[in-house]
Amino acid sequence: MAPQPRVLSRYERTEDGRVIIDVAAARVEELYNNFDKGAPFIRRDLDQDLVDYLIGCARELHRSPFVLRFTLGEPPDGEKQSRIRRSVNAYFLYLADVEREHVGQMFRRATILFCIGLAILFVSIYVNRALGEARSVVGNVFAEGLTVAAWVSLWESLATVLIEWAPHRRKVRVFRRLACAEVIFRRPTGGAAA
Repeated sequence: MAPQPRVLSRYERTEDGRVIIDVAAARVEELYNNFDKGAPFIRRDLDQDLVDYLIGCARELHRSPFVLRFTLGEPPDGEKQSRIRRSVNAYFLYLADVEREHVGQMFRRATILFCIGLAILFVSIYVNRALGEARSVVGNVFAEGLTVAAWVSLWESLATVLIEWAPHRRKVRVFRRLACAEVIFRRPTGGAAA
């Protein structure tokens, strides 16, 4: 689904037509979480409000190409610009890796549920055959309960994959797009800096 023209009208564009996601801060330090001040910038977590904003913008833009433009009150020198670029890239690649791990856990859980469901289904078939036609109420309830448990487990496995996989995949795609986005800088007075 392509973004609506009204959504795109909220954003400026570069000369080559890419959408600009603007971020403004007084200092470089405001881009990062405060709890890990001792860590180098590249390993620090980005500020969660900034991360949420960037993810929201990237989702809103769908497949439209974009750049990240930082306007900082204290213009960073070339070394700080490079560190910001690397830290944005590293942080969103990290989030993509974490999300891929969630996908792996989801598939493992779905596989376990599927195997349990199959095992219970085979036990159910065996019990139904062993009890035959002349079975007691308790035997009937037990046999039917096994059948229901098998199908619930199999359905849960299928539903887990069908329902949960697509959102995880979309998150990975958004994180990778943000990690690969070009990062540019602008002075507060409006002059652009590479």
